[in-house]
Amino acid sequence: MDPVVVVEPLKRRHCADCRRGPLERLVLEFNAPRCLDCADLGHLVFLPRGNAALTRRAREASSLWAVVVRHNRRRTRYERQGLLVEEAALARAEAACLADAEARARRRERDAVRRAAEDVRFTARLTAEIMRLFPSCPLDRALDVAAHTSVRGSGRVGRTAAGRALDEGAVTAAVRASVRHLDTPYDGLLMRGVPRHEARRRVAPAVEATLTAWRTPPS
Repeated sequence: MDPVVVVEPLKRRHCADCRRGPLERLVLEFNAPRCLDCADLGHLVFLPRGNAALTRRAREASSLWAVVVRHNRRRTRYERQGLLVEEAALARAEAACLADAEARARRRERDAVRRAAEDVRFTARLTAEIMRLFPSCPLDRALDVAAHTSVRGSGRVGRTAAGRALDEGAVTAAVRASVRHLDTPYDGLLMRGVPRHEARRRVAPAVEATLTAWRTPPS
């Protein structure tokens, strides 16, 4: 069964029965405009388009509803603007959507707590792996490297699949990057316009010397 269609007119129109107007919305019956009251739709309330879940629930809960359209001259077609639904149905739909929103908010909070706990555990494991591979690395430095490289959403080594698996190459790459930036003039070379590959070549001996020293167990 086709839904009742209510039109938002572009021109000033008056009701063919009660002569009220100009009408914000009307129903065409036998090509004659009628106001919502004369069309027995005056008790319905307007629900604008935009919230699919609210629209679906309000339509399902309303024993009588109508589609509201407006003609788009540029596209030469009628476009849906929303629905007319029973006020009680809209209230029930809004309550259901609010309950869903609250449930989603609680789930997001639980997920955030879970992810934070996972991140803490992973950072601890990454720190331990750094200290295993580089036993002479200062503990504070290992903690900083692990925290920096494992930031969620950063795209850094610690967030890659290899990094999450504590792959030795990925862990070493994270430590090497830290040494390059903090213990060599690498950043200064970049600021002076030295190409990245050339800057890396210049500081490579110092980086490898530090890594070698950190790989040596403390005496």
